[in-house]
Amino acid sequence: MDPSAVTTVRSQVSDAEWQQRVDLAACYRLVALYGWDDLVFTHISARVPGPEHHFLINPYGMLFDEITASSLIKIDLAGNKVMDSPYDINPAGFTIHSAIHAVREDARCVLHLHTLNGVAVSAQKDGVLPVSQQSIVVLTSLAYHDYEGIALNEDEKPRLVRDLGDKTFLMLRNHGLLTAAETTADAFVFMYVFEAACTIQVRAQAGGGELIPVDPRIIAGARAAVKQVTRGAGGGIAWPGLLRKLDRLDPSYRS
Repeated sequence: MDPSAVTTVRSQVSDAEWQQRVDLAACYRLVALYGWDDLVFTHISARVPGPEHHFLINPYGMLFDEITASSLIKIDLAGNKVMDSPYDINPAGFTIHSAIHAVREDARCVLHLHTLNGVAVSAQKDGVLPVSQQSIVVLTSLAYHDYEGIALNEDEKPRLVRDLGDKTFLMLRNHGLLTAAETTADAFVFMYVFEAACTIQVRAQAGGGELIPVDPRIIAGARAAVKQVTRGAGGGIAWPGLLRKLDRLDPSYRS
């Protein structure tokens, strides 16, 4: 990106928005790094700090490993640009995100992916099975939404938000995975656990043996256990290390 463009964007936004831009760009880069991207066809959105209902989303057509803080596009709940940008967005790609952002004040970051293992499990009737430590974290706050075709229909929004409710993890049947969280760090780390649970399940099933389910009593206590392990910091305890990893590999996401 032209350095002058970076300067222009940085000068137009608050420090809080710039930090949100850096974190969201980092999230896109991490999704690419872990091999979870689907070319340019999924999205991660984050609310801009402040009273306005404005959001940041990826420029359509840009690969996730190309996204920078400055290239992210600021839009409103209708998907209209509220700040000049040379890039376009995919309005249809914001359909799912806008539905959730509109009703969940706590969902400041919505991360939606089409990971291969996630889609594989989403196509299974029983969904996520309690067969791993990762799965019990997901099962403490998991919802399902039935497939209604490519997310273009505004009429689907009420059913999607109804199905999600106040949950953190959403399995979109025959489609993919979604996490909704207070911070970008939480949304990413929750997705890491979600995808891990699906990967482990697919591999365990491929082994052909009888699966051993986790005791339901353990699942019931999982939320408190996770809070203890993360010292109440959620995904934030891993986020600084993830940013250091990105900075070693390619710090251009900060530009």
